[in-house]
Amino acid sequence: MPAPPTPPASTAACETPIDALDLRALLAILLGVALGSLDTAIANTALPAIAADLHAAPATSIWVINAYQLAVVASLLPLAALGDLLGPRRIFLAGLAFFTAASLACAMASTLPMLTAARALQGIGAAGVMSVNIALIRQIYPASRLGRGVGLNALVVGVSFAAGPTIASLVLAVAAWPWLFAINVPLGLIALAFAWPALPRTARRGHGFDPMTAALTSLTFAALILALGSAAQREPWAWVAAPLALAISAGALLLRRQAGHPTPMLPVDLLRRPLFALSTLTAICSFATQGLAFVSLPFYFEEVLHRNPIETGFLMTPWAIVVALAAPIAGRLSDHYPAGLLGGVGLAILSTGMVSMTLLPGNPTALDIVLRMALCGIGFGFFQAPNLKALMSSAPPERSGGASGVIAMARLIGQTTGAALVALCFSLVGAHGPVLALELGAMFAALASVASFSRLWAH
Repeated sequence: MPAPPTPPASTAACETPIDALDLRALLAILLGVALGSLDTAIANTALPAIAADLHAAPATSIWVINAYQLAVVASLLPLAALGDLLGPRRIFLAGLAFFTAASLACAMASTLPMLTAARALQGIGAAGVMSVNIALIRQIYPASRLGRGVGLNALVVGVSFAAGPTIASLVLAVAAWPWLFAINVPLGLIALAFAWPALPRTARRGHGFDPMTAALTSLTFAALILALGSAAQREPWAWVAAPLALAISAGALLLRRQAGHPTPMLPVDLLRRPLFALSTLTAICSFATQGLAFVSLPFYFEEVLHRNPIETGFLMTPWAIVVALAAPIAGRLSDHYPAGLLGGVGLAILSTGMVSMTLLPGNPTALDIVLRMALCGIGFGFFQAPNLKALMSSAPPERSGGASGVIAMARLIGQTTGAALVALCFSLVGAHGPVLALELGAMFAALASVASFSRLWAH
């Protein structure tokens, strides 16, 4: 009897059952994602210690955070486009290596300018990882089980971001702040050791890479984030208007330059797909809720509820734990039920949880807080994996890099918007700022729920 025909190379990987895959590839992807997500949250917590040790003013030290965010936002979509051109494996490996080396530079920095420069380099490396991680997961998981893969990714991102403050507090309790960055070095090397032989290889694609389009993309989003931050800090109008005008001008030139391109760097072609556009809007609003919550809750617990920093760290933990439990379940359910339904229900639960946080009694017990935080975690955990799957499934396979870049960009824009709105809330209402921020978070989650349910009628 003749042997059955060998499937074509382009589809063989897609049909490989997950049990037969080299799990080293999945571990490498998830570890790289965890490092990038943790670093965002850890630096926020360590900022007072860094400022004190480097003798920097608080207003100046904020550039340790801003440099990282600007670098990620500016380089994310260009690196995603390179992932479509060169293959996501090459971009992931380069980004991970760059992030590891930059982490060592952060740990060795002795002045604020040196640390700020190293953090910008670290942001470029993190963008390389985050721009293609979902594209790689799409390559190693068969389509029928993609929900499980993105569920694991959602678990890692959600838990890393939520657990960052607690981990930073534990490290700072026994070591100086440079260890927060130094610990990335061995972990990054381990991830590289797993990734190098195991990540799936893809051939280079035919379309080119336009450096001018990349520069305009970077300028558009970096200027937009600067304008958003300046507005939130209620800076003089010129400090807001100048970067906003620059973002609009660069964005208009970008759209004109890439008009008609089959694979535009700013993927407006994908955003013309209703399911993709609604999923992107859902992600931005949901991560704005997360940003509002995780920046305002420490202030809420300590200044409104009068808890100490150690108690605050533990009270933040239930959200992360429940996300870890809910995300894989939601990922499996997304293989059988519409993302619009799962996400809509989850985000309605998140909105309810955020409202319940604002209605806490004046002297709540730990159980009162934990139950409400767990409710928020359930809602957020049930949104993320189905939404990731909807975004990737609604994009053609050859646009996986661009879709993966949009996912990371939506998360960053949402979190940055949330953090900026917290600053605005403090500026507007002072001590009542944390409560107002939680109320805004509930509104964003409700809007995200409506956008998610709308996908049930999108084609």
